[in-house]
Amino acid sequence: SGKGGKADREARPGKVMDLKHSRSVKLNDGHFMPVLGLGTAAPDEALEKCKDAGLTKSIGVSNFNHKQLEMILNKPGLKYKPVCNQVECHPYLNQSKLLEFCKSKNIVLIAYSALGTQRDPKWVQKDSPHLLEEPVLKEIAKKHNRNPGQVALRYQLQRGVVVLAKSFNEKRIKENFQVQAVMPSITLGICFRKNIDCE
Repeated sequence: SGKGGKADREARPGKVMDLKHSRSVKLNDGHFMPVLGLGTAAPDEALEKCKDAGLTKSIGVSNFNHKQLEMILNKPGLKYKPVCNQVECHPYLNQSKLLEFCKSKNIVLIAYSALGTQRDPKWVQKDSPHLLEEPVLKEIAKKHNRNPGQVALRYQLQRGVVVLAKSFNEKRIKENFQVQAVMPSITLGICFRKNIDCE
């Protein structure tokens, strides 16, 4: 329990964190979850305490560039390095340098928006290209009797990227699983404008 009550401390000595007095949010079940980020004091230490207390199996980060990852990895006394880094990653934003860095440190790169950024006009210009309309993807998909989304997902898997592909459509969910089926290697790197990373 993350409540930090006396009974909890007595029942599980050394296993309970007092999160009430840290930067935390009270959950519906009465437990507290730490609110962490680069703007907070020692987020990695708070996560390490969660792992020590058995509240999490592994520690991961989201939207960290290689410099931010290095800050954590080079921290004296680091107990647990991040096992994954979740970032926006797709053929238009392939994060190749970040992927190379993560692989060198045995950190798994997890791609969200693997089929392209949502088309929210607050974030994306109207004239920005639609990833699934990309001629290169469409040509490869046609050649292998697949759809452009499957080609984009397969591209990521070949690179060793874990893909989060959200869909509520049963047909698309099934198609997403079919990217594991026999399909030749796909080379997209030189086909797109340039390799792009967020630095």
